[in-house]
Amino acid sequence: MQTRVLTGITTTGTPHLGNYVGAMRPAIEASRRADVDAFFFMADYHALIKSGDADRIERSRLEIAASWLAAGLDPRRVTFYRQSDIPEIPELTWFLTCVTAKGMLNRAHAYKAAVDRNAETGEDADAGISAGLYMYPVLMAADILAFDAHQVPVGRDQIQHIEMARDIGQRFNHLHGHRFFVLPEALIEEQVATLPGLDGRKMSKSYDNTIPLFAGGGKALREAILRIVTDSRLPGEPKDPDSSAVFTIFRAFASESETAAFRQALLDGLGWGEAKQVLYERIDADVAPMRERYQALMADPGAIEAVLREGALKARAIATPKLAALRAALGLRASAARQAAAPAKAGGKSSDRKPRLASFRDADGQFRFRLFSAAGEELLLSIGFADPKAAGAVQAQLKVAAAAGAAELRPEALVIHLLLDGRTVAASAAYPDASSRDAALPSLRAALDALAAQDLPAGA
Repeated sequence: MQTRVLTGITTTGTPHLGNYVGAMRPAIEASRRADVDAFFFMADYHALIKSGDADRIERSRLEIAASWLAAGLDPRRVTFYRQSDIPEIPELTWFLTCVTAKGMLNRAHAYKAAVDRNAETGEDADAGISAGLYMYPVLMAADILAFDAHQVPVGRDQIQHIEMARDIGQRFNHLHGHRFFVLPEALIEEQVATLPGLDGRKMSKSYDNTIPLFAGGGKALREAILRIVTDSRLPGEPKDPDSSAVFTIFRAFASESETAAFRQALLDGLGWGEAKQVLYERIDADVAPMRERYQALMADPGAIEAVLREGALKARAIATPKLAALRAALGLRASAARQAAAPAKAGGKSSDRKPRLASFRDADGQFRFRLFSAAGEELLLSIGFADPKAAGAVQAQLKVAAAAGAAELRPEALVIHLLLDGRTVAASAAYPDASSRDAALPSLRAALDALAAQDLPAGA
């Protein structure tokens, strides 16, 4: 059985070496394990709480997505998506808000810290505090509960948010008499590597002491390394490796034998200038190939967009059916779907044959699906997908959209197109004329309604 591990990625700022060593590299390595079903999302809704600079948010989303992909995150193996591409998340946030105790939110660390700062300066308790900051824990709970994550990697300062997500999910389950949500556990990152920055303190944008990962290329990397603060010991004098930021950073990238050799060179009096050059060359050996991939991705934003949209389809294949079940539990059922699910009237003819979806792989290696009528007639043929999971995600999305009356059928020329969220995902064969095409619309719509009704939650 796989463990679903969900990781949120902050979409502010530009990644630096500390981000790579402390978060990106270990998370990417963990995602390659066979027993892990890894979800990575860019938390751009969360970024709105901290930043009102639209250009900065847009640029940061692009740079961070490119950085993770360049660092080795495999979108074919993981589910990689933007939070803002999943409309089920804000909808679920509202559902959870309605069962969340205000008293619990009053105890959230970030909110309490903001209130305490106001008290220290004599301000009103809630001065400058947005509802977004106050509701942050509920949005985070929706991020996690929407995908039934088993584990969420966090530092100790974030444990409270996972506990809140558990409490909110448990309360919803209790109130509605069903285990709708898996209750997540915090995966504490005890061994997270923290790199010192240019001034010896923890590398952080807050201290403006970072070493760029990709920004500025190799020149910027070298220039930053040359600015690392060292002691005044001259070439030839022994250096203390264990108190040196240069050695600590080197060790994060080097093998045991390389680390031992560098330590000995410092003890033997290697000059700081030479030591920094050795550090630069060792880091650049790892970073240069990734930097090349990063630059290629940044030059082709469309490629990044395609990856994120495919990831959103995979994520929505899980979130969309879950939200449909929650709507049903809350009494927000779609009337069209209920009608389609109603039993046949007495005396009416019945049949065990139903419309169905059938997946296949075409001669070009693309994955597609067909919608067949109850009589076995092909009604729609999907577009091609490189990933079978993406094709399955669209099928799942189609069923839920049909149940909600949100699957759009659009006649164009002599063909009927099926659109989901404004995107064409399937089309009919060409009809002989416009009248034949228009006559086929009702039966096609009925087939979609019947398809959706097959998967309605119990009691819908």
